[in-house]
Amino acid sequence: MKAQKLVFIVAALAFLGACVTEPEKPAPAPAAAPTPTPKPEPRAVPAPPPVQTAKPEVKPEPPKKPAVVNLASTELFEFNKAVLTKEARAKLDTEVVAKLGDLRDVRYIIVNGHADRLGSTQYNQKLSEKRADAVRAYLVSKGVDANKVETLGFGKTLPVKACPDQKERKGLIECLSPNRRVVVEVQGTPR
Repeated sequence: MKAQKLVFIVAALAFLGACVTEPEKPAPAPAAAPTPTPKPEPRAVPAPPPVQTAKPEVKPEPPKKPAVVNLASTELFEFNKAVLTKEARAKLDTEVVAKLGDLRDVRYIIVNGHADRLGSTQYNQKLSEKRADAVRAYLVSKGVDANKVETLGFGKTLPVKACPDQKERKGLIECLSPNRRVVVEVQGTPR
């Protein structure tokens, strides 16, 4: 029994040892509040650069292409003559000279002279050349550059009116008057 008592005492001590609580540990000190960092002093911030608005790009106008202008002045000459009439000069002023003002620059002017079918081939060839030269001289007198004007004579080779049924000479001369003409071809750049 002594042994039993001894076991009993050991067990009681073990029980008591288990029940004993540890002494309370002091609570940890509260963490120190972080020292506030001083606020940086405000510094001057440079203003942002001004916003530049993009200007719309103005595309240059493409250069205008040269244009060929055919101007036909008919009935400029009396029968068998190479002298411009007053009416012919007025017609050249309105049909040719005025239209030259619509061009920024003139590359060339070709003046083609024509004659009617009355007379020999050689005679009409020379007459058509004289008519072209008369128109050239008139254009130059109106300020056209003489170096840009070329003349050609076509004689009676390119008629615009035939008049096959005219028998009377005076009536035939009148009927063929559209063939006594000058065609002016101009190449230049429009304004």
